[in-house]
Amino acid sequence: MADEDFELDTADLERRMQGAMGSLRTEFASLRTGRASATMLEPVVVEAYGQQTPINQLGTVNVPEPRMVTINVWDKSLVSAVEKAIMNSGLGINPQTNGTIIMLPIPELNEERRRELGRVAAQYAEHARVAIRNVRRDGMDQIKKAKDQVSEDDQKFWETEVQELTDRYIKSVDEALETKQAEIMQV
Repeated sequence: MADEDFELDTADLERRMQGAMGSLRTEFASLRTGRASATMLEPVVVEAYGQQTPINQLGTVNVPEPRMVTINVWDKSLVSAVEKAIMNSGLGINPQTNGTIIMLPIPELNEERRRELGRVAAQYAEHARVAIRNVRRDGMDQIKKAKDQVSEDDQKFWETEVQELTDRYIKSVDEALETKQAEIMQV
């Protein structure tokens, strides 16, 4: 296969592509599909104690019923900051405060909102594809830099390996997007 001098670290490239897929899954989990879920608040961060802090580190997040998420904020002085972060998050939810408890009623999704969430999901998928292509570019750059150490046949072999890995992960992104969009459009 390849000379002893050059060995492309495909495991590192694959790990980085898996990271892009993991990030995509997290972003998809944050898209609400008409059901309440504690994970929908994961990307929301609050300015607290001089730094950006995830909501789940500022209070207890519960899902007491299918269309309601509650946050029991531990520090009463942070209730308004948490409320503001939720309103500015783009989730389309209006928080209701009762002391230190913030209630998030999940409204029924209308057709227009479902299409909008589908477009957001497509944007998240495109970001993942770009991240995967960037990893591919890094792998190809490593192969080009090792041009002196690698025969032309071996160079082609490594380029094919990197491309097949990229194609596999791009296909995974496309499948995940298709699944998420079907879930969003489900009434």
